[in-house]
Parts: sequence; structure tokens; C-alpha cells
Amino acid sequence: MPTPLPSVRAALDALVDWERRDRDAGMRVDVGPMADLCRRLGDPQRDARVVHVAGTKGKGSLCALVDAGLRAAGWRTGRYGSPHVERIEERVCIDGEPVDGADFDASLARSLAAREQALTEGTAATDATWFDVVTATAFDRFRAEGVDWWVVECGLGGRLDSTNVVGGTVCAITSIDLEHTAVLGPTRAAIAGEKAGILKPGARAVAALAEPNGLAGDDPAAVAVAARAAALSVPVRWAPPTAATIGERNRHLAGIVLEELGRAGHRDRAGSRPLGAWALEGVEAPLPGRLERFCFGGVPVVLDGAHVASSLELVADELLADASLPGPAVAVLALGRDKRAEPLLKALARVADRAVCTSAGSGRHLPPEELSQMAAAAGLGVENAPDPRAALHQAASTARGRWVFVVGSLHLAGALRRELAGPTDLRTRC
Repeated sequence: MPTPLPSVRAALDALVDWERRDRDAGMRVDVGPMADLCRRLGDPQRDARVVHVAGTKGKGSLCALVDAGLRAAGWRTGRYGSPHVERIEERVCIDGEPVDGADFDASLARSLAAREQALTEGTAATDATWFDVVTATAFDRFRAEGVDWWVVECGLGGRLDSTNVVGGTVCAITSIDLEHTAVLGPTRAAIAGEKAGILKPGARAVAALAEPNGLAGDDPAAVAVAARAAALSVPVRWAPPTAATIGERNRHLAGIVLEELGRAGHRDRAGSRPLGAWALEGVEAPLPGRLERFCFGGVPVVLDGAHVASSLELVADELLADASLPGPAVAVLALGRDKRAEPLLKALARVADRAVCTSAGSGRHLPPEELSQMAAAAGLGVENAPDPRAALHQAASTARGRWVFVVGSLHLAGALRRELAGPTDLRTRC
């Protein structure tokens, strides 16, 4: 019997959610349950035109820009990404906007019903997780809306990620860094092999890595991507980052993805010209939790979900070049247990001299006391706060005449963004 609509969110939240657990070697990574869900939903991904994106950082921004470019070329789009910052509908966007809650729930009900059928019959979707069901919900919604293009962001890895039931007209790999090593492998080469698992025969690939030349100095991650591509006869467009800012890098890579769609024979909706970087002219695609600016009680606040050192280094470069941010920041910091804390804290110390350590509330985050010991070892002054809201108030009080940097977790960004963005007595002009 299908789950009644008022209960679908509760039924979803009763499932295993690896986004809120420690992602260790015990995490289930298997595309089988998702494939079973899709089969029971009539394979909504069949024949879809898809841009599929994997990588350590920049996936969401790349997806948002490609989505915006496709819309500028006249096409209707469905975009799937994770995690959400404030509300679950952010993960499923139709024509650039989060899906209506009632429409999300209707597709979610169908996905849960498919899982219930699997439970009855004892098939693979019996083991479907929270992320499997949400991914199936997105795909069901894209079919229901009749969009022309899907832009799909991997959740974790690629080869065994729930999204990897889709094909890919173009498959893009944004970057490779050491993250989720217990699940994806201990080296960049191993992680690259997992992310390159999204490549499919007949696709085209774009990789934000330097092309390997068979020399000793080749990037092992690029070598792993090249090996997977060669095995499938997939052409690769190598696009190592050259632009200075994060936004410029993302826009350059999105333009290359659109150019590869054009090379594959895809044109604007009017049929007048091949898809290409031209579609990004005048286009902006901001995402919540990425270098957002606020003012809180007269104190400038920058909010960014960076949670790996390489990403935070790029963010730090931009913030240090901003003359409007006075002096070193006071950081509001939360960090997942599976993150490499030492290099991230080293990067943070470039822009902050003090951290208010907290937790974003799920079991996969470090306790404030443990995080503050690590931050102190990195040379930061530290204090603890029991929750993100208290941490923000403490940091704003300490940072008079300076600024606050909220960083380390998109879950932390979500916990504070509504307070920062909403009308409160403390929101005054900086």
C-alpha cells in the first residue's frame, strides 16, 4: 500500500542516511538498489540527455552553470545536486528553481512505493537508502516535468554512486583530492578511478586535470581517468584550471562542457548554433553556501561550505584579496569526522586567528571539544559553543571591527543561513 502523502517525509527520514553518519569502510556502496528502484519506476532515466558530474570540489557550481547555459540556449532543464543547505527541495531544480514541495512529495511517494514493493518481493531496492530514494525522486520528477536535459551531480565517488544509473552525453570530473578515503581509496589515483566510473561508452569526457603524457611526472589521478576512458574509447577533453578565481575556474570549465555538447552535435533549441561557451554570456548561477556575504549585528559575515583543504585554499586566496574585510576573521567552524582536519585548519589559519568550534548537529561531525584541540594545535585561538547559533553570536561579539567566517560544512551553513538571511534585530548595515 503506498505511503500516504503527509507521511512521506517521515518515511524518508526513517531510512539510512549516510550524509549524517560516519562515512567509513562499513558504508554501503552499491548501485543495485537504485537500479531496482528505477526499474520499478519505469526507468525514468532511459533515453534522458544527461550531463553527469563527479569530483571532489566544484561539482555543484559546475552543474549550476551548465544548467544555466542550457536554459540560456532555450532548453528546459532538471538539475540534481547534494547536499541541500536549508530545504530538501533545493536538490531537485526544474528550470533553475527548486521543485514545488507538493510535486516533490508526489514523486517521493512513488519512490517509497517502489521500495515497499521491493521489500515485499525481496529484491535489491530492499536496501535502498535515504539518498537512493531522493535520487529516484529527482529522476521521477524530471520525467514528470518533461525536461529536455538532466544535469546530475554525483553524491560520493562515481562508479557505485546512486546517480550512476544514468548515461552521460558528457561526463565531467572537476577535481580529485583526498576525501572519503575509507570508502573511495587511500590515494588520489584510487579516488580518480572511482570518479571516472561515471564514464560510459559513447560519452564524451571533460576532466579538470593536466593531460598525462606517459612520463614519470604525470598526475596519477589523470592517469587513472585516462585508463578508464581508453578502455571505453571515450574521448577526453583535458582542462586543467588556469583562471585565478573560483568563479572564473568554474565558468571556464562549464564553457568547455557546453562546447563538448556542441561537438557531440547538440545545438540550441532553435537549432541555429551548436552549444558552446557562448551560452554563458551574461549568465550567473549562484548557489547557497558558496562565498555568500551577510551582515550580522554590524559585523560582516562570509559563509562558505568549503570542507577540504584545497577548496579552502582557493577561498582564502579570494578573501585575502578583498580589502573590504578588515583584519583576520573569527571563524565559526564545524567539521565532519571524515575530513582531513590538519591541512584544512592550516588553510583556515591564513584568514582567521580565532575559531569558535561547534557541531552541525549530526553524529558525523566532530564534537566541539575535539575540534578545538585540533584548531589550537594549528595556532588558532579557540572557544567552544554548544550549537551553531550560539557559535555565531559568540563570534560576532568577538569580531567587533573585524569579520566572521562560517566554514567547514554545508550542514553548518544550512544551520545558520536562515538566521543570517532573515529579518532579525541583529541584521544591520555593515
